[in-house]
Amino acid sequence: MVKGGVGGANTKTGLAFEGKTDLVTYLSLQPGYSIEGDKVLYNSEYVARTFKKHGLYKFLEELGIGWKEIISKKLLPDDCIFVVIKNTLYIIECKFQQVAGSVDEKLQTCDFKRKQYQKLFFRANIEVEYMYLLSDWFRHSSYKDVLDYIISVGCHFYFEYIPLSQLGLPVPSCVKED
Repeated sequence: MVKGGVGGANTKTGLAFEGKTDLVTYLSLQPGYSIEGDKVLYNSEYVARTFKKHGLYKFLEELGIGWKEIISKKLLPDDCIFVVIKNTLYIIECKFQQVAGSVDEKLQTCDFKRKQYQKLFFRANIEVEYMYLLSDWFRHSSYKDVLDYIISVGCHFYFEYIPLSQLGLPVPSCVKED
């Protein structure tokens, strides 16, 4: 996605980090995608559901899962998307940084949080993937160890951009994905 650009053959298709990220808004602007409440449609076919913060717990209620019986404290994701065909919930935490600070240590909590989400969705037989969408600040060499750790515990990270294909979503044929 080109900042300030419009659709076209050279537009990246994915969740782009532009200081503030909103998955629903981004998807609604992509060719073939539409949003109905928390449902994501691609060419009028239901492909996913999106949730933010407390919305995830409404989904758990629908599944008949009482979170208080499983974990002791609510986790409130920045964004998440349940991709139907993959039967996978993707938890997306967005971390934007321009100076050193407390976000540094938050990156080291991914393994714990991923396991907590896995416990929540185990009864529903839903897979969980945990990923960070990071600003370019985190490319600095001082983050090498923590980025290596994120990978070593089965979590993921992307800088500035997450390709739709990494979320298991259809990629519109009229656009190019990097």
